[in-house]
Amino acid sequence: MNKTHVIECLRFALEAQLSTAQAAAKTAHDTATHEENIAENKYDTLGLEAAYLAQGQAQRVNDCHLSIIEFEKAFKIAVSSKVAIGSLVCICDEDENLKWYFLGPLSGGLSIKIKDTTVYVLTPLSPLGQLLMDKQQGDEFSFTIANKSTLLEIISIS
Repeated sequence: MNKTHVIECLRFALEAQLSTAQAAAKTAHDTATHEENIAENKYDTLGLEAAYLAQGQAQRVNDCHLSIIEFEKAFKIAVSSKVAIGSLVCICDEDENLKWYFLGPLSGGLSIKIKDTTVYVLTPLSPLGQLLMDKQQGDEFSFTIANKSTLLEIISIS
């Protein structure tokens, strides 16, 4: 897996998230400020609810901007022999299935598809991200989900 290509795809995905958030924020703002949403009595809360939604969407836009800034910092971190923020990691499970992860500063759960391979963004705060931090190529470790333990091995770090 080419890390440079992964970084470009992550940039595109983060920009797409920002664009979606900006469109949602604009729609929520337009709804909150539309003349039809002016309260007619004290029980008419549609305008107030729309204002709360607009505030939440504006915060989402700010979070997207922060993610882009923090990822740009992570993209510039030099490759290390240990897993750290900015690492692209390939892991193999007991059944020889490979999974790819990018350790990012934020936006855990984001995923990108490159050809037939999915790369998942993990943060160091996630359970798997915590286990991966400071591990090296060839290290094996156990990961438990829903009382099922799986042995994993780090195949590569770039």
